[in-house]
Amino acid sequence: MKYQFTKIAIKIGSNVLTRRDGTLDVTRMSALVDQIAELYKAGVEVILVSSGAVASGRSEIRPSKKLDSVDQRQLFSAVGQAKLINRYYELFRDHGIAVGQVLTMKENFSTRRHYLNQRNCMMVMLENGVIPIVNENDTVSVTELMFTDNDELSGMIAAMMDVQALIILSNIDGIYNGSPTTPGTEVIREVEPGKDLSDYIQTEKSGFGRGGMLTKTTIARKVADEGIEVVIANGKKDNVLLELLQHPETTVCTRFVPSQGEVSSVKKWIAHSGGFAKGELHLNAKAVEVLKGDRAVSVLPVGVIRIEGEFEKDDIVKIMNHEGMPIGVGRVAFDSKEARTMLGKHGQKPLVHYDYLYLE
Repeated sequence: MKYQFTKIAIKIGSNVLTRRDGTLDVTRMSALVDQIAELYKAGVEVILVSSGAVASGRSEIRPSKKLDSVDQRQLFSAVGQAKLINRYYELFRDHGIAVGQVLTMKENFSTRRHYLNQRNCMMVMLENGVIPIVNENDTVSVTELMFTDNDELSGMIAAMMDVQALIILSNIDGIYNGSPTTPGTEVIREVEPGKDLSDYIQTEKSGFGRGGMLTKTTIARKVADEGIEVVIANGKKDNVLLELLQHPETTVCTRFVPSQGEVSSVKKWIAHSGGFAKGELHLNAKAVEVLKGDRAVSVLPVGVIRIEGEFEKDDIVKIMNHEGMPIGVGRVAFDSKEARTMLGKHGQKPLVHYDYLYLE
């Protein structure tokens, strides 16, 4: 069968892969692998971002003493990741498909060089018919360096690998226009660019996952703004992946409509780099107004009223409005010492060029 997409990223959440007692749901896992194998054999390149290591390890080992949250995460993920990838290896091997493990951390996205190294690794895997299976390396990640959850990781991977669609599989059908437990509540089937969903988002987290629908929505909107279609669907439904791609008009899910127009790979990296910012550029009201306009403009020294933090040339900085609220991120063209000497002056080169600027 011919599919509309030739390269996709699929994120499978912990609540899809684990039963209520925390054990790995091998039946569900096998069913999803069967579907991915069918896509693979139809010529679709798949990058799989899979949760489940911590939950898998939790069901495998009983600590000898009470552990804090970081120690627990490291222990369970070390045991569980081996169990998880081995199961994937066996299931895909039955289809004659090779898989490779990619363990990453948030700081691996912090510099352009590390970012491109990861990208190259997965490109080589895809070129050789190997499905990358990506997860956060929880054994060495600590709280301040962790992704919000694997939804954030999947968004960064989707942008980095220039996929056409990101499918986020959770344990609910999508984003509802009210509480899912209230009679008459329905799934929002399509989200156009700019649509406000704040009234509908449930903030609570559930089960074994680390994130909630708020995170999924934030990531989905950002990735869709980069021209990638994003789908949030129920991974516990039979044949969900094939139904999403074969019968998109009848399958219940939430689709984020991608923005039109090309977005450079550098801008995609910058869009997801706010967590690595080394400093802040605070703009006056006029500069913010110009940046928010229709024309492509850079951040000029004349519009900057204050610089916070110390940074080097090419570091990522946050762009703040005159009220101290973040409005974007960018790669700065000067170090903080030199940038401060340019503040408020006309006729200077941009502190952040438009090609290296992402506005939220």
